[in-house]
Amino acid sequence: MTMPKGPLAGIKVLDLSRVLAGPWASQIFADLGAEVVKIERPGAGDDTRTWGPPFADNGLSAYFCATNRGKRSVTVDMAAPEGLAIIRRMAQEADVVLENFKVGGLRKLGLDYESLKAINPRLVYCSITGFGQTGPYAPRAGYDFLMQGMGGLMSVTGVPEGEPMKAGVAVVDVFTGLYASTAVLAALVERGRSGLGQYIDLALFDVQIAAMANQISSYLISGEQPQRLGNAHPSIVPYQVFGTRDGHLILAVGNDEQFAKFCRLAGRAELAADVRFAKNPDRVRNRAELVPILEEILRARTTREWCVGLEENGVPGGPINGFADLDDDPQVQARGIFNDLGGGVRAVANPMRFDRTPVDDRRQPPQLGADTDEVLAGLGISADEIAALRAKGVV
Repeated sequence: MTMPKGPLAGIKVLDLSRVLAGPWASQIFADLGAEVVKIERPGAGDDTRTWGPPFADNGLSAYFCATNRGKRSVTVDMAAPEGLAIIRRMAQEADVVLENFKVGGLRKLGLDYESLKAINPRLVYCSITGFGQTGPYAPRAGYDFLMQGMGGLMSVTGVPEGEPMKAGVAVVDVFTGLYASTAVLAALVERGRSGLGQYIDLALFDVQIAAMANQISSYLISGEQPQRLGNAHPSIVPYQVFGTRDGHLILAVGNDEQFAKFCRLAGRAELAADVRFAKNPDRVRNRAELVPILEEILRARTTREWCVGLEENGVPGGPINGFADLDDDPQVQARGIFNDLGGGVRAVANPMRFDRTPVDDRRQPPQLGADTDEVLAGLGISADEIAALRAKGVV
């Protein structure tokens, strides 16, 4: 039986990006059925190929595997005129170009949007930089950690008495990859109406500020800086981590009814009737009084005892799992969230689930330059020409 094609089948993506934000977006395109050709430096490739250990049995780093499944790797030396000519030929046939070079880095090579638009007016071109194409910070390099600090995330992350903390994952890069994929898809839809491509300017700094969601909204409305609250929530109580008899759990009460249910489960129904705690705004104002009471209550039972009771009573809560816990979790197993791609590569499934045009997220990340000959042959370059390019170190 023929496998149904993904929703982006027929779309060609020329991926000039590396590390995380750009490759995260292009991996989404590959999962959705697009043909993604990743351009890498001969002999070296994407920096993340060496970011390890750990490495899979096939020699690929875990970091590289996280962001590059389903792509085709072509090694081309951009410093060589022949290499630039190859990339321009690819761009002429591409629907999308994705790049994360410094501002102006590709203009001197003739690979910027205006240069490629001249040979392919339907091209959707997405540039990912630290601070965008305009403004006083535009020339600066941008890194996720720096963006978490400069963009406000670290100002609200960490315990009140400790130092500001970054998130445990490069969330700005991941968010930027998601915004990039959304922007490109929107541009492709618009191209269906106008017949024209367009340029997308995407900045990690902009994305980090946008992703502050309710926290930045609270500041814009009140003029007050939200404070670091550790694992607590600025606008909901109780909504944080609590210690139990044998560990920790998350209690995530989202409304007054859930709080009343929790109080009955805990044998302290009177707390839900207390005027200080009956309504969420009152609980927020009086968190300093309520939280110590809840801490004492929750220490009386084990994490599992609480989790069972919370689920039975319809109160949101749960354990703090490590990755090994996820591996054994029945929900993870039922949803098929972990895939074995072979070669010692295990990967997280794409969370988008289509009923007619499923994603194809079970293809391995490519070895460096594994698809060079095939892709170049598809451009009409002969085997002899490819051999000559290889001898010169162009590919």
